[in-house]
Amino acid sequence: MVELESVPELVDPVVVAAFEGWNDAGESASGVVRHLAASWESTPIAELDPDDYYDFQVTRPVVEMTDGESRGISWPTTRVSWARLPTGRDVVLVHGIEPNMRWRSFCAELVGLMLELDVTKVVLLGALLADAPHTRPVPVTGSASEPGLITTLSLEPTRYEGPTGILGVLQDACAKADLSTVALWAAVPHYVAQPPSPKATLALVRRVEDLLDITVPLGELPEEARAWENGVNELAEEDSEVAEYVRTLEEQKDAADLPEATGDAIARDFERYLRRRDAG
Repeated sequence: MVELESVPELVDPVVVAAFEGWNDAGESASGVVRHLAASWESTPIAELDPDDYYDFQVTRPVVEMTDGESRGISWPTTRVSWARLPTGRDVVLVHGIEPNMRWRSFCAELVGLMLELDVTKVVLLGALLADAPHTRPVPVTGSASEPGLITTLSLEPTRYEGPTGILGVLQDACAKADLSTVALWAAVPHYVAQPPSPKATLALVRRVEDLLDITVPLGELPEEARAWENGVNELAEEDSEVAEYVRTLEEQKDAADLPEATGDAIARDFERYLRRRDAG
């Protein structure tokens, strides 16, 4: 771990983390951390040594122009930043690329940093491809070290079994370190998998708001989500097979949601409205 800045004593710090790659369909989850870092003007505090965790023939460094003239190398790694919210609480943002090797050491290093910062909660964000219609609210599933938290957030508990990515390994490492951990996964329509996916990013941002009881500046994100959906609508209209497939997904989604009470969703939306009104 390379220290970049001295860190003050943090107030009730919570981690929000996402990793590009297998865990990040449509770059939806990493988009959340980028949005939060920009909205809260976060300050870098640390980064992991890329030599320890990346195969540079698989995850290559990138040549970038730094001032329009000179060229520099940007190495694939995981960076940690810090921001203080208007409420006085501190947030630690972790944004990286899924490592190519030594996952257990990678997670141990991140967990060690969290413990050093006296983190009280860890929020892990991911996104997966799914049979979900782009015209409906983005489904967000979750798992948590505290079983009651899934019920409190009205999340659909994940039933996934199978291969996992760095997010699953990190969640397990956090649990073994007795860190309260929540993993939130957005479902991105598989027929529009190319990034960005602002509608899924927005859905995850709203869940972060619910979980932390905060208001996140949304900026252009809602408009980008609407433009994305309109763009996909136009593409579907040009292909009758895609349009019919979307209608089938809509019918399945509506039939599955119909028996469920919508009171919890309405209450969450109203609570968000009140938070934004008070914040304004």
